Amino acid sequence: MKTLYKVIFASFFSVFLIVSCSRKKDKFINRNYHAITAEYNALYNGYNALEQGRNNLNQNYFDDYWNILPIERMQISDEVILPGQSKNQDFTRAEEKAVKTIQKHSMNIEGKERNPQMDEAYLLLGKARYFDQRFIPALEAFNYILYKYPASDKINQAKVWREKTNIRLDNNELAIKNLKRLLFQEDLKGQDLADATSMLAQAYINTKSLDSAITQLEIASNATKSNDERGRYRFIQGQLYNELGYKDSANYAFDRVIELNRKTPRIYMISAHLEKIKNFDFENGNKLEATELLTELEENRENRPFLDKIYHQIGVFHLKNKSDSLATAYFNKSLREKSRDKILIARNYEILGDMNFNKSLYRNAGLYYDSTMTNLVLNSKPYRIIKRKRDNLEDVIYYEGVAQVNDSILHLVNLSEPERLAYFETFIDKLKQKAEEEKEAQERQEALKRNTGLITSNNLVRGSSTGGTGQSTLFYFYNPTTVAYGKNEFIKVWGDRALEDNWRWSNKSNSSGANVTTANNVLAAATEDELYNPDFYISKIPSEQKEIDSISKERNYAYYQLGLIYKEQFKELNLAKDKFQELLKSNPEERLVLPSKYNLYKIYEALGENDEALIAKEEIIKNYPESRYATILSNPELISDKDENSPERLYEALYVKHENQEYAEVISKCEEYINTYDGEAIVSKFELLKATAIGRLYGFEAYQKAINHVAVTYANTSEGVQAQNIETNVLPKIANKEFVDENSDISGHYKVIYQFNNTKLEAIKEFQKTLDEVLKNIKYYQLTSSIDVYNQNTIFVVVHGLKNRQVAKTFNQLLSKEDKKKIKKPYFAMASANYQIIQIHKNLDTFLNVYNN
Repeated sequence: MKTLYKVIFASFFSVFLIVSCSRKKDKFINRNYHAITAEYNALYNGYNALEQGRNNLNQNYFDDYWNILPIERMQISDEVILPGQSKNQDFTRAEEKAVKTIQKHSMNIEGKERNPQMDEAYLLLGKARYFDQRFIPALEAFNYILYKYPASDKINQAKVWREKTNIRLDNNELAIKNLKRLLFQEDLKGQDLADATSMLAQAYINTKSLDSAITQLEIASNATKSNDERGRYRFIQGQLYNELGYKDSANYAFDRVIELNRKTPRIYMISAHLEKIKNFDFENGNKLEATELLTELEENRENRPFLDKIYHQIGVFHLKNKSDSLATAYFNKSLREKSRDKILIARNYEILGDMNFNKSLYRNAGLYYDSTMTNLVLNSKPYRIIKRKRDNLEDVIYYEGVAQVNDSILHLVNLSEPERLAYFETFIDKLKQKAEEEKEAQERQEALKRNTGLITSNNLVRGSSTGGTGQSTLFYFYNPTTVAYGKNEFIKVWGDRALEDNWRWSNKSNSSGANVTTANNVLAAATEDELYNPDFYISKIPSEQKEIDSISKERNYAYYQLGLIYKEQFKELNLAKDKFQELLKSNPEERLVLPSKYNLYKIYEALGENDEALIAKEEIIKNYPESRYATILSNPELISDKDENSPERLYEALYVKHENQEYAEVISKCEEYINTYDGEAIVSKFELLKATAIGRLYGFEAYQKAINHVAVTYANTSEGVQAQNIETNVLPKIANKEFVDENSDISGHYKVIYQFNNTKLEAIKEFQKTLDEVLKNIKYYQLTSSIDVYNQNTIFVVVHGLKNRQVAKTFNQLLSKEDKKKIKKPYFAMASANYQIIQIHKNLDTFLNVYNN
């Protein structure tokens, strides 16, 4: 009997399932079966996958607190995703569940959806696509809900998500319009109100309407049910107030974040404290109270994950408080925390670089700027700014090194024999002490290796050779002691070599000049006896007057260049004054004396040292009455742009010669005028004109080198900026030297070219005159000619206006019999595009080898 009941029940249940599974019948059982199955099966799993994907996004997302935070923590990737691919498998799974729900449980009967869960399915579909950064398909899903389910209880959510997607697509104005209409028409409450107003705030931020964004964030922070969101919204409010310059309002907003304490992520509270410190008023604020707060933040154990930010802000506080040594210590502490924040690391290095720069420690500043650039995005605007700073230091570092080394050599030259002996005996004592320290370090290293080998053997026996500790100890570069020892050994043998190709070559010098490398090489090549023998070093001191004079001239020129750089580029007038004064004490070459004295006069004048300026002025006028400097100082009103011998007039005349393709003379004259007016503003103009002439005469590689010299040496002038722009934007476009295939169908123009030797200028002009008369006789073509310089030995006479290669190659067939007698010189033809390439890269021979005209 029981078996019969079971059979009847099973049959009835099977019939019930079969009947209820139909999606074509609008029955109570059918509707509820599909609704329940959709909600508690596919949709449940889909929302779980979506939530897991969102959690992964939040964990991997890194907020940039240097800029205004976005409302939503979501990293937008520029990576192109092909159809069928996905950035996150969780979102793919969520999308699949939504699609499965729609396919298997949709009850679209007579144009109306009968399953109340379908709006949820489309909402899930849109969210999955949104978080997978496929915004156009996501927008379609949200629009479908608004179109097909206007009475849905999820309609307001769909509207908010649609506008979130519009914001991601940069349709901010449309999003603002739609969200304002939604808030006006609907009485939103709770999380719906928070979502709508927060997204409206994001749209206002994107359109720079910051005051409107603050108002919406206030509504959102009060309406949201999530304390995480509340802390974020209030923190962003504080950032916006700071952006608008309302520091008191910003501090109030940050205080409200701090009040949330443990209810919101700790990073918001720490960042709020640090933002308040940034707003500290150093004139009227309580510095002791601020110091106590920073110390409390530093010592709190819970703040250890944020010490990189805390140390940095303490460093900034001490820097503004004129405590440079404390600031340096804290910036270094921040760097030792190995932060994930690349911008923070870059700022630490940049500030340390600026501090060294302000102390005139330019070599150290350059090293810090190098580290700064490694933590910035390549070719970004901050990167280019730091790179320009670093490039400007290149000459300073080099000339300071030359001056320092050559001063040391000349100091040794001027010492008496007993003084030299005493000097090198002290030096040898230091060498011996250093050798003892290195020996002790080597012994410790060998002991460490033995211990490491023993530990490794034990780990192998235990089967843990792949463990983190054993492996870390085994690897050379993971051990700071071995690394430090290796660095010392390298410097001992090779000297301070730059990181570059062919670094072992003897002519490779470090940035302090060739003599430093020479000194290191001397030490490396010395035997054990020589190393500790004073006579060995004394024998290396230059003794020939010619060599001593050469070192002295090199040192003097370094002083002169340093004086100019400090005066013109860095505006360090006191440093420039010291360099020029030292130069004049050192019996410099005559060509450096007058410019140095004139520059000193200008420096005295700028520093307000009127007595010294008057003395320098009278000395120049008295001792150099025929010089242009004396004319300027005696009668400044006579020096005007109309002066035929003024540098401005000379530049204009040279520019005319450049337009007339007299490139060799332009280069020669520019070099002459650069030496004549060394130290004056006009020099950068001559340098840029010279670089352009070099490019026209010698080709791309020479031009690239010359432009780089202008960009680096005169970076703070308009010509330097122009050269930098050429180097960045123009040179890459003309770097290609590959010819266009002449045998293919090239659109454009062709040229007929007659080649001449550069020495026959009169014959060339006569030939062009005859050619112009002949071209007038050619029918159906508007042809012209020009004389173009190719290089210092070759000049072209070029026929322009031909649009067919075959016609260009058979140009002489266009001429009448009489004209052919006048134009007998051989020619070759090429496309205009290839003519441009040979003029840029000077590779005519390569072209002729490929296309034997």
